[in-house]
Amino acid sequence: MKYRLAMWAGAGFLVASFWALYFLPAPVPMTSPMWTLARLTCPVAFASFYFHFPLGVYWFLLANAATYALVGLIVETLGQQLNQAR
Repeated sequence: MKYRLAMWAGAGFLVASFWALYFLPAPVPMTSPMWTLARLTCPVAFASFYFHFPLGVYWFLLANAATYALVGLIVETLGQQLNQAR
């Protein structure tokens, strides 16, 4: 299970890295569909935007990886419990 959680955290890090590189060259309008997709796949950016607190890129990457690891922990735990119930 440790490896699966590491894969979830790695996926979160890669998603956040992609968006950081995508938005780096030029600012994107807030009404862009890509901005909406970024906010959906990066809950940290969503919270940062709506609660008005700045977040550096490195903290953004770390927080998104931790968020995905937490979601992965929940999904993996529920999956194990459902398999045991069968």
